[in-house]
Amino acid sequence: MSQTNVELKKIDPITVQVVLGALENVAVEMGHKLARMSYSSIIRESEDFGCALVDLRGQQLCESSHSTPLQSGPIPGYVEGIREIMKERSDSFHPGDVIMHNSPYHGASHGPDVGFCIPVFYKNELVGFSVTTAHHLDIGASTPGSCGIVDAVDAYAEGLQFKAIKVYDKGVKNRYVWDILVDNIRAPKLVVGDMEAQIAAARIGEKRYLEIIEKYGLDTVVAASEELMNYSEKMMRDAIKKLPDGEYSAEGFLDGYLDSDDPAKKDLRINVTVKVHGSELTVDLTGTSPQVSDRPVNMPLRGTVDIAVYLTLRSILLDSTIYGNFPQNSGLIRPVEIVAPPGTLCNPNFPAPTIARFNSGNAVADTLMKALAQVVPHQVSAGVGNLQVVAFSGQQNDNYWVYMDIMEGSYGGRYGKDGMDAVDTLYANTRNNPIEDIESHYPLRVNRYELRDNESAPGKWRGGIGSIREVSFLSDGSFSVEADGHKFAPWGFDSGQDGSVGGLSMVEKDSEKRIKLPSKLPNRTVKSGTAIQLVGPCGGGYGNPVERDPEKVLSDYLDGFITREKAFADYGVAITDKDEIDLKKTNELRKR
Repeated sequence: MSQTNVELKKIDPITVQVVLGALENVAVEMGHKLARMSYSSIIRESEDFGCALVDLRGQQLCESSHSTPLQSGPIPGYVEGIREIMKERSDSFHPGDVIMHNSPYHGASHGPDVGFCIPVFYKNELVGFSVTTAHHLDIGASTPGSCGIVDAVDAYAEGLQFKAIKVYDKGVKNRYVWDILVDNIRAPKLVVGDMEAQIAAARIGEKRYLEIIEKYGLDTVVAASEELMNYSEKMMRDAIKKLPDGEYSAEGFLDGYLDSDDPAKKDLRINVTVKVHGSELTVDLTGTSPQVSDRPVNMPLRGTVDIAVYLTLRSILLDSTIYGNFPQNSGLIRPVEIVAPPGTLCNPNFPAPTIARFNSGNAVADTLMKALAQVVPHQVSAGVGNLQVVAFSGQQNDNYWVYMDIMEGSYGGRYGKDGMDAVDTLYANTRNNPIEDIESHYPLRVNRYELRDNESAPGKWRGGIGSIREVSFLSDGSFSVEADGHKFAPWGFDSGQDGSVGGLSMVEKDSEKRIKLPSKLPNRTVKSGTAIQLVGPCGGGYGNPVERDPEKVLSDYLDGFITREKAFADYGVAITDKDEIDLKKTNELRKR
């Protein structure tokens, strides 16, 4: 089919805003309906999905605002990867096609985040793409689940690879592909049901996009879209111009595999240098550790690293509390260049595995924020507590059950505000799963879910607090974990103190011995009654602790965030046995 080539016409700003509203509503509708149609809690409750419309040039026009940036953000990369593969195959798009794609070396974020792409045709000409992505519970890897596959030795061990596969060809369902899915995926009713929900949501996007074109005209929609891209680009360029020219560097570290005897698999370095020149900005990742060729902590440059960079820059330089709502589209990334040497953690060579790339990418975002703190100290937080992702699984009769739980992290303190407690951080934006939903669907019991006691990092604005979750198996099963931040604590900023590391442990039935486990744990079988405890890291403190309002220190003590001894030693605040501030002694302490 031919591709539309429309010359841009002049367009007034009111029409631009009307078209923007129409496009944004499409993405919102796609997202709401995908969540409501899905079977698994990772999509239905945690909202680990993305929806977007993409134009012919591969530019994202809009995205579902209530989904995670790590799903919506990579969608242009999915489309680009699909087009590359189809060009290599001398294949073409047709009305009625639905294309399945999850290759992390062709734009996808990682294998479990499967995309479904529908080419949109208007008057028999290709005008764009409607795309949904979502995290699936299982894609046929060596062990159950789609997270915690931390021992995958290459891309082939991570599960099924879908490289621009037409599951519908000119409107005809390719039943053999679907048969392969059902036969090779654990919990196929859930997974395939979610995939069908994605296709339905993408078809809604296709239909609504065509309605917009019919209503306003293709030339108007194209012109408005380009105006919106230019506007977003100008906003980012203006924000970059406010930064002083120069280079700003920072380094961070990943746990890697703490139980490994191989030094190349642990204490992995993330190196970031931000180079500012006028209205353009380069993020140089040179100096980052080499790829781990037989472990999946590597990150796709396109699909993970780029999203970590773009989202962090957008959040820090264009804070929505200052700039309000503005178009989220590909114009924002035009002034930004990313440099990542091939063969490193941030740009691995195929077939290096990438399925457990989440924590690594969050560390890239955190280290980039640390570099930017040198020039925009009031716009960053101190170091964040990374997340932990767990796959619980087992068998009931002849069927597998699989549950994926995203254990939130925490933010560091911010200028003027304390760090946020027990939330997803940086490029993650998923919700926690309600205990009632977990216990009503799976043979699991949540024994404990609370904030950590006495672990808040001292600062003028304290660090956010991580949570503790303890889950027991009610039948025999297994679990696997991908996490980080169990060795390297979140960094404090501007005299604020470092946060606290996380932890993972288990207690077997009829035992009181707590077994400490590493942050990356391959699938491990357990008996009914075994309890798993996850402890989230606490974010770093911001600013000198002795400058914190004594009344806030007292409040922290009363809430169990700090001890009386910590108030005295770290904050210079004396709290009496009657839980009151001793002002005289406090003033003496703070004058030292």
